[in-house]
Amino acid sequence: MSKPYFQFKRFTVWHDRCAMKVGTDGVLLGAWTSVEGARHLLDVGTGTGLIALMLAQRAAPDARLVALEIDAAAAGQASDNVAHSPWSGRIEVVRADFKHYHSPVKFDVIVSNPPYFTDSLRCPDPRRDAARHNQSLSYGKLLEGVARSLAPNGTFSLVIPADAAETVKSLALAHRLYTVRQTNVFTKPGKPARRSLLAFAFEACPRMADELFVEKEGGGYSPEYIELTKEYYY
Repeated sequence: MSKPYFQFKRFTVWHDRCAMKVGTDGVLLGAWTSVEGARHLLDVGTGTGLIALMLAQRAAPDARLVALEIDAAAAGQASDNVAHSPWSGRIEVVRADFKHYHSPVKFDVIVSNPPYFTDSLRCPDPRRDAARHNQSLSYGKLLEGVARSLAPNGTFSLVIPADAAETVKSLALAHRLYTVRQTNVFTKPGKPARRSLLAFAFEACPRMADELFVEKEGGGYSPEYIELTKEYYY
């Protein structure tokens, strides 16, 4: 039986009441997303609060974060995780549907680890199903909300299956969101790309593109993954 929590260097994430547990996707996005100069940050579908906590650790001391979650149990657990973290005064957990969420401020950074198993078999657990499938928040609706909530010079970052990257980039263009950064993530050498980390902005600029291998050949984490996550893992 897996542990009901995950211990990071500076905070602990309990996930026993959440449909989706702490995983590599969230850790990748939280470590990869740039927070330079950001004062207002939004995590859409925060779940356990993991990504919001990771961003708070690296963001400026006066930065404020909103962690948005539609599921009541997950929002409650995220609130508890935030309350026991060093950044409890800077993160607000809000239970709301992003499709109907309107903030009085625009966000410098928006992140999301969205539900993405559009065509896979449905899960018998309705809460886990909602967390895994994008019927409740499609890529199109997600991008529509981002275009509404992002500051003119802000960036939106997300992690998605690699085979959905071109579709999401095309949908983003409909909202004048341009791809400014892309990292294709491989589990290990010799395997196809598993995930894509994408960053979008309203202003088009030359796209930075690279690759990341989570594991090295022969097993164990790769040097680049260790470097990316060194502020969080022991």
